[in-house]
Amino acid sequence: MSGPRPGLGFWAVAFAFLVVMMFATLPSPLYGLYRTRDHLSAFTITVVFAIFAAGTIGTLLLEGRIAGRFGRRGAMLGGVATMMAAAVVLAAWKALPGLLIGRLLTGVAIGLAAGVAIPYLIELRQRADPKASPVSARNLGTAVNVGALGVGPLIAGCLAQWATQPLTLPYIVMIVLGAVAIIGVAGAPETGTPAPRGAAPDRPAGPVRRARLPVPAAAGTIAAFAASGLFAGLSGLILATTLHQTSHALSGATLFLVFAAGVAAQLGTNRLAASRVLAFGAIAMIAGLVLLVVGVRLSAPSLALFMIGGALIGAGAGAIYKGTTGIVLEATAPENRVAMTSALVIAVFVGLSVPVIGAGIALDAGVSTPDTVLGFAVFVALGVSLSGWALLVRRPAGAQPAAKPVSR
Repeated sequence: MSGPRPGLGFWAVAFAFLVVMMFATLPSPLYGLYRTRDHLSAFTITVVFAIFAAGTIGTLLLEGRIAGRFGRRGAMLGGVATMMAAAVVLAAWKALPGLLIGRLLTGVAIGLAAGVAIPYLIELRQRADPKASPVSARNLGTAVNVGALGVGPLIAGCLAQWATQPLTLPYIVMIVLGAVAIIGVAGAPETGTPAPRGAAPDRPAGPVRRARLPVPAAAGTIAAFAASGLFAGLSGLILATTLHQTSHALSGATLFLVFAAGVAAQLGTNRLAASRVLAFGAIAMIAGLVLLVVGVRLSAPSLALFMIGGALIGAGAGAIYKGTTGIVLEATAPENRVAMTSALVIAVFVGLSVPVIGAGIALDAGVSTPDTVLGFAVFVALGVSLSGWALLVRRPAGAQPAAKPVSR
């Protein structure tokens, strides 16, 4: 039997998704180098995050049309290629304009890949084995989504600490990984139905029901990843100014710990229902926020409490994302999964970036780090608690029981 094999394609797409998502947070431990060299303020660093978020969210809003025009494989290939272009810009143009353009392109790359990756993985798994449950593919996709955000900073932090050319070498590594990913995805089968050139994407007959992400799901995801975003955007600054730790490797390892804990929480809850995973995530998140606040407000700030709090926050964010994704996608028709996944990923990146911009503005205005962290923690804890309660106590608006197979 000739042609692309969905089993190999599944792992090729998973690897490509990993590579692109690694790049999303790769520069986080490098911001200290940019800040020192170019005398950038905390506010400027948050502007870099805003540009990145704008690229991601803007692309995700168009993801349904892009996937309809070019298919799942085309969108994923576009994401990897755009990531490589961003890496070239960041490696070759190290001034602030290059950083801004590179991060804008990074956002576009994330939007192209993240919106289709989980539905693509589910469809490839079911094509390889029609009897396979979509849950395992979905769990792998969410684990890659969260875990890769920690792998990128770990690589960049270690290279910045112990290798030469710290603002060039990490991007070259990503270009090489991207080339491998493109080769793999190019050999994967297409599972969607791209529209013919010059034609509009197919539309189902009759009225179209647009998939809408329930407000509690969006609010909970934003709140959960706001805490992770605090680490991604400002942990290096907090480590250097409050905890007096200037190691780039430690900065990268901190982010790796946060997001690796998220993956561990996701993998460790595979036997739990989505509702219980969500409840576990909320409890872990609130416990981590308490330790984080205590750690930075002690008369002698504690690195240990900062790290443990970060791990619990990461575990909470990973579990909240997994639980929310399970609850939402189980109630979503297959043809609406790309749109719903895009909406969930938009919520993730709004959480990772927008609230952190507020924290950066507060720090730039002279608010102390402990007070900024305290206000941030209160915001996140309220958001997670209220949205989790809303999702667990009542079904999302528009949710329908899973359809039973109909014999034809």
